[in-house]
Amino acid sequence: MTGDKTRRAAFIEENLGLAHACAGRFRGRGMEYDDLYSAACVGLIKAYDNFDQSRGVCFSTYAVPVILGEIKKLFRDGGTVKVGRSLKEIGMRIQAAREHHMKLCGTEPTLSQLSQELEEPVENITLAICAAQPALSLTPTGEGEGKHQIDIPVESPEEELAEKISLAEEIEALPEQDRQLIRLRFFANRTQTETAKILHTTQVQISRRERKLLVLLRSRLLEE
Repeated sequence: MTGDKTRRAAFIEENLGLAHACAGRFRGRGMEYDDLYSAACVGLIKAYDNFDQSRGVCFSTYAVPVILGEIKKLFRDGGTVKVGRSLKEIGMRIQAAREHHMKLCGTEPTLSQLSQELEEPVENITLAICAAQPALSLTPTGEGEGKHQIDIPVESPEEELAEKISLAEEIEALPEQDRQLIRLRFFANRTQTETAKILHTTQVQISRRERKLLVLLRSRLLEE
């Protein structure tokens, strides 16, 4: 059980950039970034807990809609991220535990270590750190030479990832036939003629539909 919790915490830490990228899409819409990021972390955790590898999709493909759903829920709920205890209270306990760990071990604690020491779920630890001011530095699981530290929260530098996430979300919203066209043409590198054969249509129809879809996707992305 402890091993499962450690793997869970490590995976969440490794994918916090996904939460940053999703939260960054909603900047400037009347919500504090820390609140956006906290909601994104909730979504990331829910995505991890419910992800089914047997479906054959990568984690980010599954996680992005879940994360965005939590952020949109934040707007519907008026900017409230629900946590069992006060984030401020947990944050104070984290700071004390962090200082104690530093004195004993000389290293920063990981999320899983804080979770075990404070007997709090990893998600509560993550949310409290996101809301903490100033940000606390945590070392990812597996400390050692060459391992870097991360500050939570941080400004997301992953603009390219955010753009890819936005594009993936818009593609998933298309009808199945259109999704197949986009995947075959731009992800499988099929020609229009090859795509037409697979979709049982003509090259001319594929060319026309492709142009319309590119215009549609471009307009939707520019509205973000």
